[in-house]
Amino acid sequence: MSKNLSKIAKAKKIKYFLISFVDLFGVLRSKLVPAEAISGMQKDGAGFAGFATWLDMTPADSDMFGIPDPDSLIQLPWNKEVGWLASDLWMNGKQVAASPRVMLKNQIDRLSKKGFQMKSGVECEYFLINQDGSDIADKRDIQSKPCYDQSALMRRYDLIKDICDSMIELGWGPYQNDHEDANGQFEMNWDYSDSLITADRHVFFKFMVKTLAEKHGLRATFMPKPFNDLTGNGCHAHVSLWNGNINKFLEKGDRLGLSKTAYNFLGGIMKSAKPLSAFFNPSINSYRRINAPPTKSGATWSPSSISYTGNNRTHMIRIPDEGRFELRLMDGSANPYLLQAGIIAAGLNGLNLKLDPGEPLMCNMYKDFDKYPNLEKLPDDIEDSIEELDNSKEIREAFGNNVIDSYIKLKKQEIINFGKEEIFDKKKPVTEWEKRNTLDC
Repeated sequence: MSKNLSKIAKAKKIKYFLISFVDLFGVLRSKLVPAEAISGMQKDGAGFAGFATWLDMTPADSDMFGIPDPDSLIQLPWNKEVGWLASDLWMNGKQVAASPRVMLKNQIDRLSKKGFQMKSGVECEYFLINQDGSDIADKRDIQSKPCYDQSALMRRYDLIKDICDSMIELGWGPYQNDHEDANGQFEMNWDYSDSLITADRHVFFKFMVKTLAEKHGLRATFMPKPFNDLTGNGCHAHVSLWNGNINKFLEKGDRLGLSKTAYNFLGGIMKSAKPLSAFFNPSINSYRRINAPPTKSGATWSPSSISYTGNNRTHMIRIPDEGRFELRLMDGSANPYLLQAGIIAAGLNGLNLKLDPGEPLMCNMYKDFDKYPNLEKLPDDIEDSIEELDNSKEIREAFGNNVIDSYIKLKKQEIINFGKEEIFDKKKPVTEWEKRNTLDC
């Protein structure tokens, strides 16, 4: 039986609820609903006009309704009067197929029919910048290799503590916070969980970091590459498949600690890496991070080819430990739900076809890439990735032609809008269009 949000509001002294959804471009949309009205919203949903968001709809379309998921409720640690709720979109009595959370739940259902549950964790990197986005906020953060710099980390202690304390209070199990490879860049890690829970938390984490940064007079951005000479914002995912309490990726006898199931799942992701770049690297700015020249620190820490390895960060997929792998392709602009949904869709294809990822490469891919001329390269720009998505039979079958066509249509319009103002050139500085449209992604 569904949890009664009205009763929960009284017990937790919640006065307002944010009924939220994420559109195809990853923008968080919400309505603020007084607790007195939440019972009606729980039954019928909060109304939204789809055309007013990044969904492929027209002004003539019926209202869509966000039905809140009570299990997703998060009481804002910094404002206990407000409860945040993820919702699923409905229109004319049917779920909106192109609603990203619905897309993920559909992939979870497909995976469950094979007896599997995907558990995942994400590593969300972000910059703390000044208000106009022109530079990092900490003028003293100038080392060429600032990763793990204790002084720079502790100059942001008050903010980092607020965010981490919030995650502790919410029961996420945060376990480390660090200064990342770029000046002004940070990362915070929390425990892995079911893929839907991780996606909901990923959405809320971005909202929380931006909100708390503002309270400290700062601005946080998950933009893939806000500064040409600095390492970009990745959003790596750690993945494993489970059946109950059994990790189906774990194989003690394998040299990398992975089972046949894991290798097949991995093979599916590698086969669909190029079309999935349209989900995992969805912004024009994303391609300043992928296939990029070395940064100030000496490495981009991002992939350029479709390869996997052991505990080696120069490849697209790293196996840091037995029973799981890390997919390093995604960046900070990735839609949290499409990130998880894309992994499941591609991995399922690998399971169904028993795809073999081939032998792992144990080289330094940043130095030895020319020794492997037959390795497939990742798309060089958003247009290439959209074309790969358009032509992907596997991804179309997983999500449906209408959903993929809608996503491609909206992305192509975005490319046109960019082209009216700018020309994309990795060798030139980040454009004002990119900042205006991606800094708050």
